[in-house]
Amino acid sequence: MQIRFLGAARNVTGSCYCLEVGDSRILIDCGLYQERDLKERNWAPFAVDPKSVDAVLLTHGHLDHCGLLPRLVAQGFDGPVFSTPATMEIANIVMQDSGRIAEEDAAYKRKRHAKEGRNPEDLKYPVVPLYTKEQAEAVAGMFTTVEYNNAKTVAESIEATFHDGGHILGSSMISIEAGEGEDKRRIIFSGDIGRWDVPIICDPSTFEQADYIICESTYGNRDHKPNDQIPEQLASIVNDTIKAGGKIAIPSFAVERSQELLYHLSGLLSEGRIPHIPVILDSPMAIRVTDVFEKHPELFDEEARELLKQGKHPCDFPELRETRTSDESKMVNKYDKPCIIIAGSGMCTGGRIKHHIKHMISYPEHTILFIGYQAYGTLGRIILEGAEEVRIHGREWPVEARIERINGFSAHADRSEIFKWLSALKSPPRKLFITHGEQEAAFAFAKYVNEKTGWDIDVPDYQDIKQLD
Repeated sequence: MQIRFLGAARNVTGSCYCLEVGDSRILIDCGLYQERDLKERNWAPFAVDPKSVDAVLLTHGHLDHCGLLPRLVAQGFDGPVFSTPATMEIANIVMQDSGRIAEEDAAYKRKRHAKEGRNPEDLKYPVVPLYTKEQAEAVAGMFTTVEYNNAKTVAESIEATFHDGGHILGSSMISIEAGEGEDKRRIIFSGDIGRWDVPIICDPSTFEQADYIICESTYGNRDHKPNDQIPEQLASIVNDTIKAGGKIAIPSFAVERSQELLYHLSGLLSEGRIPHIPVILDSPMAIRVTDVFEKHPELFDEEARELLKQGKHPCDFPELRETRTSDESKMVNKYDKPCIIIAGSGMCTGGRIKHHIKHMISYPEHTILFIGYQAYGTLGRIILEGAEEVRIHGREWPVEARIERINGFSAHADRSEIFKWLSALKSPPRKLFITHGEQEAAFAFAKYVNEKTGWDIDVPDYQDIKQLD
């Protein structure tokens, strides 16, 4: 029995773990790399033959967990993809949108290169999409849905149970019973650990026993500010920008973060804490994901269900405008009055937000507000770290806009919350593997847990193979 770490090992994105038990081989997640200096891995052949994989278990529908499934399928994988129903719906939206954006970005880049007179033969890589929307659509028929807390045999000698991860709608932590008889081991994959007491989503599940744990560490070296400060911070930033006559652009993940942001804006508007300006959700994917939220109220927490009983949906209000077409999106940049623009991608690596930022970032009256994690090397991270100029769509743009950040929005548990999750165990695991964190955060969290518990802890590197005794 062994596990191979094929992604999110000493970095955050590209989650993928290969578990082998006897002759069975499964993947837990198959995610896209989003760090700029690791994107070449998206184009590399898979470290294991896709045809040899019996099944894929998907923790949730974020791109860094599901975004390479279309390539896996295109290269020969033909087994089932197990996930919760909401994850299936969200992942299909995310992957198809990713394929569409890849095609559009490749076409835009070819057009720009032609305008600049660049010879395609001189380029390091051909300008083609990583995969197409059609290839992403091919994954849709391969899903097998599972409900929370129901054990499912996913391959010979491998039984998996999905538990609510509390991260995004339908997200899961996966506990696996692997092997037979005295050699059976319980392995828990944390996926992305959610937070306690956040809007809409239920709290993360906890476990009392495990032999091995693969645990994320995105915020393993710091704690978030309290959630209850979010409305005050958000209202202050919005009001200050309106006084300056500017607009607020908010790069936001289409899944969960956009819906939580709408929840808070709805509250501020209904309480009169911000003026009744347009809130523009300029993300077809976020709009479609919000529709998924409306289909799954059974996954809401008690507070959100109470709002529904009162006839109020947590993600809807009169000031909300939705732009579905590219022409509608372009009109947003021509709107010269204060407004709030929510668009993807959340790390500014692609999508409509890049167009909005380039129209706003050189004007001091505007605000770029970050509410989510920005991976190393992404445009969002570069802006946050104080760059005086940024390159967008082949041009350098001076940074004059107000740059703000609200940390409490994170859907990832912080250091104290991850430790709270681990502390539910009644006995130490044989080994704790720390993954899904930048190297500094992963090693810092390993040290933090070891000092508090004395547990055996490993921070595996990319493509490391670890035996599970």
